[in-house]
Amino acid sequence: MSIYVGNLSYEVMQDNLSEIFAEHGTVKRVQLPTDRETGRVRGFAFVEMATEAEEEAAIEALNGAEWMGRDLTVNKAKPREEKGSSGGYSRR
Repeated sequence: MSIYVGNLSYEVMQDNLSEIFAEHGTVKRVQLPTDRETGRVRGFAFVEMATEAEEEAAIEALNGAEWMGRDLTVNKAKPREEKGSSGGYSRR
């Protein structure tokens, strides 16, 4: 499972996120999506920690905390929804 981190500063870098989350446990991976056209950070990220307990500790400590001039939104990431066909045509 991973953690969703929202309302990030557009100046944030992966190392910054790793550092702040490492205060609460072992960081396995940080994903910081960027805009395809501008290359600019999109204002959110996903962080994977080594254990469920570490994830819970990070969420508890960082959700609503001010960081880099912003109040963070930190919670469990929801599974990605499959993008299926929503067309009205069906074969009989």
